[in-house]
Amino acid sequence: MNESERRADSTTDEPTSSASTGDQARSGDVATPDARSLRGLAHPLRLQLLGLLRLEGPATATQLAERTGESSGATSYHLRQLAAYGFVVEDTERSTGRRDRYWRAAHRLTMFDQPRDADEGERALGEEYLRIVADANARRVQAAIAGLATVEQDLGEGWLDGFTTSDLALRLTLPEARALIAELEGIAARYRQEDPNNRSAAPQGARRVVLQFQVLPERTPGDD
Repeated sequence: MNESERRADSTTDEPTSSASTGDQARSGDVATPDARSLRGLAHPLRLQLLGLLRLEGPATATQLAERTGESSGATSYHLRQLAAYGFVVEDTERSTGRRDRYWRAAHRLTMFDQPRDADEGERALGEEYLRIVADANARRVQAAIAGLATVEQDLGEGWLDGFTTSDLALRLTLPEARALIAELEGIAARYRQEDPNNRSAAPQGARRVVLQFQVLPERTPGDD
């Protein structure tokens, strides 16, 4: 979220938050990949392209090549692969031909659950996908830190106060851990979601704010 071990949101090169998952799942706006379709998504550039389409709206392979630093041949190939697995679709209202072909995300977010009964190959693929998501999240944090020096010039006075990164170790039961995840998602769901097609509806001065959270169970010495 983008993305915990059970859930990974790939809205951004990333995936972003899985906030409001319940409402969006009911509207059919959530991709829930199985072992087959996950093979089409578990690739760093494909996740990045999908994240850009979700956050910035429809784009061509050439435009995405400029944003990612990749060749247009590479972005075109990976967009076609994403389309083959149902993660992106052609935006026919914008496309004017094969050389000016626009693509848009088919869903607003991805939710992935590592199946308990997955075989060794499926488990390895799921872990690969989660690592790609985690790497994308880490790059976003690094980019945010690199931008702190100019954040108030870029976004407006006071926006340095809109940044935080922290971690806290808790000792929870499994029901408490599940409740914590649900509460964090519920808090995020109360806030306005980023919509590249409707940014004008947000209040004056609103900026994109990416929320990441991980809930990571760990074994400690003495655990029985």
